[in-house]
Amino acid sequence: MNSTVKNKKLSDWITEVAGMCQPDSIYVCDGSREEYDGMVEKLVLSGSAIPLKKRPRSYLFLSDPSDVARVEDRTFISTSSQAEAGPTNNWLDPAALKETMKSLYRGCMKGRTMYVIPFSMGPIGSPISKIGVEITDSPYVVVNMHIMTRVSSSVLEILGTDGDFIPCLHSIGAPLEKGQKDVQWPCAPMESKYISHFPEENLIWSYGSGYGGNALLGKKCLALRIASAMARREGWLAEHMLILRLTDPDGKQYHIAAAFPSACGKTNLAMMQPSLKGWKCECIGDDIAWMKIASDGRLHAINPESGFFGVAPGTSYDTNPMAMDTIRENAIFTNCALTDDGDVWWEGMTGDLPSHLIDWKGRDWTPESKADAAHPNARFTAAASQCPVICKDWENPDGVPIDIFIFGGRRGSVVPLVYEAFSWEHGVFLGATAASETTSANIGAIGNLRRDPFAMKPFCGYNMGDYFQHWLDMGERLGSKAPRIFYVNWFRKNQDGKFLWPGFSDNSRVLKWMCERVDNKTGARKSPIGLLPLEGALDLSCLSMGSEDMRELMSVDTAEWKAEIPDIEAHFAMFGKRLPQRLRKQLKDFSERLG
Repeated sequence: MNSTVKNKKLSDWITEVAGMCQPDSIYVCDGSREEYDGMVEKLVLSGSAIPLKKRPRSYLFLSDPSDVARVEDRTFISTSSQAEAGPTNNWLDPAALKETMKSLYRGCMKGRTMYVIPFSMGPIGSPISKIGVEITDSPYVVVNMHIMTRVSSSVLEILGTDGDFIPCLHSIGAPLEKGQKDVQWPCAPMESKYISHFPEENLIWSYGSGYGGNALLGKKCLALRIASAMARREGWLAEHMLILRLTDPDGKQYHIAAAFPSACGKTNLAMMQPSLKGWKCECIGDDIAWMKIASDGRLHAINPESGFFGVAPGTSYDTNPMAMDTIRENAIFTNCALTDDGDVWWEGMTGDLPSHLIDWKGRDWTPESKADAAHPNARFTAAASQCPVICKDWENPDGVPIDIFIFGGRRGSVVPLVYEAFSWEHGVFLGATAASETTSANIGAIGNLRRDPFAMKPFCGYNMGDYFQHWLDMGERLGSKAPRIFYVNWFRKNQDGKFLWPGFSDNSRVLKWMCERVDNKTGARKSPIGLLPLEGALDLSCLSMGSEDMRELMSVDTAEWKAEIPDIEAHFAMFGKRLPQRLRKQLKDFSERLG
């Protein structure tokens, strides 16, 4: 086993985990195509993976009904003091948490293989990248990590004998006794699930869940929760943001990073096909951005992932044709419905409902069925390199220079389509007070409004008051080279409950206005909340949209915004003395502008 592992820290850790978890065998992954194919074959033979006749080299997995989303109430940030974790995180004492989890880990891999996955977040060898090693007993995790990260034996070569890495320990928590038959989706009961982060040690321990972000530890756990704490210490940003390149008809490039909560259209925007003639959009990343100040003084971003783990329901050739083309082959689907001819289906995928499906719980489904055929948080996993509009610079180790930051959320009322921050400091205030109606991507009541600062509430690995300060500090370092900051809401509705803005490819019209603001080609009118487009400044050519709808979409009702103040005050009060004074002043100024 250890023949390929020369790194002493890694070798010792493998030995320690094996002694605790007691697997039947140990396998060190090399990231090869042969390895992936062999792992998939094993999953097909066990009944866990369903081959899809209609999609080459593609497979469907159906999870246990208790294991379908990130479990925020079982996700912990474990720091030496609770104050360091802050009020937005679940905190447990590190020593006590480790004891609890060690008792769960003892013997948890009996009857299973322990897989050691060396991976790079970001291009292998890039100065912005980080190396992680995930130990898991789930072959489903292995195949997904192959797609979502850069799994390779060359990662071990870069580690050498004494290189550092982020240890990520995962178990589904379902040991097998001799002769015991495995289930289709093994996992532990909800109360035994732990997704634990120790940011002071750059350490991740996960137990009991086989789903997505709970188990693919390079994703939210490493690339956001641990990386955000590292970024604060080292002076960079690890953010829950898409990255896209927008090119105007004259060939000028703009790079945009946007933060929206899960299931609010990040992947759609990242792969948008502009409705405006002559404009081109290319995808660099759809979920996470790592950004460092480069020698030119500007903020340069990379996508640390190598794949997409996208929400399937609502994705269609109408909403996101590039995503649909990305998943035509070589894809993994989780909790989608199965068609009779061997394809996947989900709500919103086609206009016509299939006459019969096998739903995500393995039951017969017809249009008369009351339950959804696919789980609302059903997912697809596919390599970024398969995306038809992937940017040629998406793996540039130096990253791309960011011109624009966008914050936003899903709001049916109050918030207009777009507005610009008065300044960096005001932009940080907009990010810090961002709010969205909850979706099925996180477990909880759907439709409730929750403050989700920077779309990072579930992902910030330390006290968010300090996180706000870090953003303010980064702005000071960037000075005049700081990106411009905007806020958007694609989801505003009219009195009849219908969306006012067409969205999708027409969002390019809003991005065009932002680019014109960056180039000082268009003015803006001041409002209490920020800078709004002048009348006629948004390019609505060939768009059948009434002037009354447009006025409603851009309206700012001061009474509605005043009603938001108590909620913002309560949100800020959570952070106590850790809330930067400059944000208190921003709130005071905001209240005064509202009158």
